Amino acid sequence: MDVVLVRALLGMPELRLRLRSGDELLDRPVTRLYGTELPDPARYLSGGELVLSGLLWHREAADCEVFVSSLAHAGVAALAASEPEARELPSTLVEACARHGVPLLEVPVDLSFATITERVVLELAAERVGDAGTMLGRHRRLLTVVAEGLPALVEAGARELGASCSVLSTTGRLVAGAEVDQPAALVRDFLRADRLPKVVRGTTLLPVADRGGGRLTGWILVVAGDLAHDEVAAELASLVALERSRIAQGRAIENRAAGPLLRLVLDGSAGPGELRSRMSAAGFDPDAPLRVLALSASDRRVDLAAAVLEELVARIAPRALVATIGPEVFAVTPADVEQVAETARKALRTLEPGLDSTRLLVGISSPVGVAGLRGALEEASHARRLGESRAGRTCVVAGEEIALHQLLLAGVPEELRASVRRRLLGAVLDYDAEHGTDLVGTLRVFLDDSGSWTTAAAKLHVHVNTLRYRIGRVEELLGVDLGSFAVRVDLYLALHSGSGTP
Repeated sequence: MDVVLVRALLGMPELRLRLRSGDELLDRPVTRLYGTELPDPARYLSGGELVLSGLLWHREAADCEVFVSSLAHAGVAALAASEPEARELPSTLVEACARHGVPLLEVPVDLSFATITERVVLELAAERVGDAGTMLGRHRRLLTVVAEGLPALVEAGARELGASCSVLSTTGRLVAGAEVDQPAALVRDFLRADRLPKVVRGTTLLPVADRGGGRLTGWILVVAGDLAHDEVAAELASLVALERSRIAQGRAIENRAAGPLLRLVLDGSAGPGELRSRMSAAGFDPDAPLRVLALSASDRRVDLAAAVLEELVARIAPRALVATIGPEVFAVTPADVEQVAETARKALRTLEPGLDSTRLLVGISSPVGVAGLRGALEEASHARRLGESRAGRTCVVAGEEIALHQLLLAGVPEELRASVRRRLLGAVLDYDAEHGTDLVGTLRVFLDDSGSWTTAAAKLHVHVNTLRYRIGRVEELLGVDLGSFAVRVDLYLALHSGSGTP
């Protein structure tokens, strides 16, 4: 068997790995590498893996037990982990590894997973020389290009398989490889498949490890032809998953400052000068316009929301700051991209076959300068909340698409909106309930049509005199004069303050 022992990893001085548990288990063989940020990756493990993880799945102590027990059940060789916030590894992780018999290797914070991957796969490749030692096997040729990045890996996979290869995200984005026909259709086939790999439309769809949201947040390896049972295709999918984990780790490092920065913006404690400095340090032009996107999942699946938003901004802009604040995930991106809302809608529609009962809601701010970031965050959040009253499993609302009064009302707590509605319209609501009339509906049409008697009467299919009588009755019940512009504004806002209808 082609193996490298865990003990040998500790003996590689350039890796500087530190053993935290499992000193009696160092003779376990490592047969392949697997990178993951899944809270329970057991379904992707077959035994013998060196698992690399940046602990992005870690939220609370109980998460360590779930993660480590899944590794132990699968029979992995060891876990190599680093803390993305440059802190010590969680003590609960060390204890869980000791309890379940999983060797734990701590990765220095300044050592990338790419370096570990390159060193270990070359060691594995040295063990995988072909017959008579004169030709490298297919597996070795794949392993030797892992450190060159995803495009090179997919290209090498295509050569070894003699077939076109591509990697798609579940929003239909081409991540690497050759262009494919009808990517959205392939994603739908992938999301609806009862089992994977699956051969459809003359191609094989293989799963690449997800980000915690099941297939919804996975990547898809698309290989031309029927290669569902090809070992090299499966190996390629595994190596793509490893590369995805490395990319995720890099993004987590880039986004370390995003959460604190956005919280400073929201509480107003950062001045324009500090914001410009921080945005510049994050790689943004402080003089360029920005947009904010806000996303939430209806069942408060924050990890799913974060993974989906990261995928959306990957389609929309070259860089972004992404952070979770409460039940919402925010992204700050450059604003010089056209059709942001339509791009987001198209991407989310591709995901819909796998959503089940979950709804994904996205709000997008208008373009702003750095000094306007706080308003943009609030606008994106308000726009997202407006989507709650709209139909569909996904909804995207852009600030430019909605009226100012809707944005203002979306920022008012539901209890206060209901109180205002009751205070201003209570007498008419009670009258309608008692007499089976619809004076509230009549008032809404009248005000929506800017107080035009003829237009409103036509829409209500009544005579103008009938409309005048009804509006007179409303004025009598409420004790107001609808000839007053201020009264009309108050009642208009009250009418649009109903539950789910700002």
